[in-house]
Amino acid sequence: MPNSSRQKNGLSNVPPCQAGCPIHQDVREYLRLIAVGDFNRSLEAIRRNNPLASVCGTICPHYCEDECRRQIIDEPLSIRGLKRAAAEYGEAPFHAPAADPRKKVAVIGSGPAGLLAAFDLAMQGINVTVFERETLVGGTPRNYIPLYRLPDEAIDRDIEALQKIGIEFKTGIELGTDFNLEDLKKDGFKAVVLAVGLTAGLSLPIPGAEHKDVLKSLQFLKASKREGFRLDGREVIVIGGGNVAMDVARSAVRCGAAKVRLVCLEAEGKMPAFSWEIEEAREEGVEFNCSWGPVGIRIRDGKIAGLEVRECISVFDGRNMFNPRFNEQKRGFIPGDTVIFSIGQALDPETVRRAGVPVDSSSRLEFNPVTMETSVQGVFACGEMVTGAGTAVKAMASGRKAALAVAAYLEGKSYSCSAGGTPDFLPLPSLEADVATNVKKIPRQKIPVLSPGERRADFSPVEKGYTMAMAVHESLRCLGCAGGARQIVEKCVNCLTCLRTCPYNVPVIDEAGKLLIREHQCQACGLCLTVCPNLAIEFRGLNFSEAEEKLEREIRAMPASANRRAPSILLLTCGLGDFALPGFNEGFIKNKPENAAVVKFPCISKIDTIHILEAFKLGVDGVIMAGCARENNLCPFQKTMSWAGQRAKRVRYLLDEAGIEEGRFAFIRLSPEEIARFGGGIGEVLSKMQELGKR
Repeated sequence: MPNSSRQKNGLSNVPPCQAGCPIHQDVREYLRLIAVGDFNRSLEAIRRNNPLASVCGTICPHYCEDECRRQIIDEPLSIRGLKRAAAEYGEAPFHAPAADPRKKVAVIGSGPAGLLAAFDLAMQGINVTVFERETLVGGTPRNYIPLYRLPDEAIDRDIEALQKIGIEFKTGIELGTDFNLEDLKKDGFKAVVLAVGLTAGLSLPIPGAEHKDVLKSLQFLKASKREGFRLDGREVIVIGGGNVAMDVARSAVRCGAAKVRLVCLEAEGKMPAFSWEIEEAREEGVEFNCSWGPVGIRIRDGKIAGLEVRECISVFDGRNMFNPRFNEQKRGFIPGDTVIFSIGQALDPETVRRAGVPVDSSSRLEFNPVTMETSVQGVFACGEMVTGAGTAVKAMASGRKAALAVAAYLEGKSYSCSAGGTPDFLPLPSLEADVATNVKKIPRQKIPVLSPGERRADFSPVEKGYTMAMAVHESLRCLGCAGGARQIVEKCVNCLTCLRTCPYNVPVIDEAGKLLIREHQCQACGLCLTVCPNLAIEFRGLNFSEAEEKLEREIRAMPASANRRAPSILLLTCGLGDFALPGFNEGFIKNKPENAAVVKFPCISKIDTIHILEAFKLGVDGVIMAGCARENNLCPFQKTMSWAGQRAKRVRYLLDEAGIEEGRFAFIRLSPEEIARFGGGIGEVLSKMQELGKR
């Protein structure tokens, strides 16, 4: 990981969002690329270690956001929404090495764990075939997650990209029925990864549970998603309080149920479902009955009349083990004519048993969580079948470990996920209060969604996703943790210029009386970089170094003075906000004169006096520095235009001293309209520079 100090079996001082992600996505990297409007490279950054950008951008529970340091200022970044924007607006194919035909691996199951394992193996040049018993690839997300949360197109995008790197998919073929482990061995497969998930829905042994109008969660979700199952006019009781129960209840609404009542053991506020799932279910009219446990399903004249319940006093015991306690004196009745159990899923033991993989007396796979191997040599397992029910991204993390174990096995090496197989990621320290109070508060861009009335009508996706502009402005809220200034101690002369300049109190005087730039607190605005008189500060953000490299390339690419008719003009602009949108890239840049070159910096504050003077030294006839017409409320940086104006005055003074005409340098501010199209004030400045001719 760039810019991180390494520790034994771990990476320290990584952004908290990356540390909190189960597969440790480099969130800071792909957000900074969205901020400059480069959706292609943003998607490329995501796909370096995540083959399911579209799926994760749509349904991931965003553990990264829970760790975002911005939440102590206002709200965390909408990281999942930005990942989806990268997947929808960007194009970035995978680049895998040619597969070694001698290294064949079979992956059984095409859910998140299986796909991640297949991807990691393919990226190491291993020949991978994925076997899926259903007709469509995608596992649980494809078959059970409702379309209003995850449309098929999102899964299709990810699967198509995986097919292009040579992963073969065989559907409608089941392990233990159509083939077994011995068959795979005969076909030349050197290892097998089991990732069949949890496909058996659970119910309760209560009276009435065998009635024909009693369903299990996965059975119902698949039928409603793929078979057009309807509940028109029915009154539905959903038993359960987890995320799957929310999917069931909300799907029942869309299937035409007249009323949906949810019953769960947990008290209000203690339900295991994510808070946003509960909130959206309430908005769609689902009735919640918390702290009630099922006693029996009451049958009247052969039809379900409702559910008898008793008060649940507690769900877990003193050891935090699931052990519900009930108040037998307090009973209740929930009316309804259809009951759907959504109390969890389990491994279908017959699938693996028929294939020849042992299960224990509790119908659990015999599995070593350290080596990821089953009791059968060369057969590994991952995902929910070994970790238990969870989220897609956690299953993917398990799939990554399995891929590492298989790769080691093929090389004749041992693997232990507890001995450095996968590194620990240690997050940065918290944002200090004296810094946080100076960070500009910017409202989080809310992802547009359908209204509750629109949502209830059908299975159309609830979230509409960000526009490009919304994504660019939301990504600007990223603090760029550990991606800003770095003090070059041996050059620092303690002049305190950076301390006087920084709007965030990042530089301080330490106990020894020396200047200390608290790098982990830096907000990456770049003001200190351009005012340090001894060049004792360097900037870690890749956008900045790329801008400097492009600046030199553009200048050197200009024809020599003797070989050109018109004067050469260099435009140095901000690269964020409106400057990152298609309007600037397609309207402004494409319509500029041929004798003008544009170089965008990640904020005008990072354009240094040296950059401008160097341009004139290399023979440029005119330089324009262009920023925003006003301080933008969506721009995270403070005082940048003020400092840029002061720098421009300094440049004019130095150019006067060097005998360069005043009109050959200009500092201008562009309105959003001028940024979106070439013309206005910048057109006038260019015309005057052209009238001056060559130097």
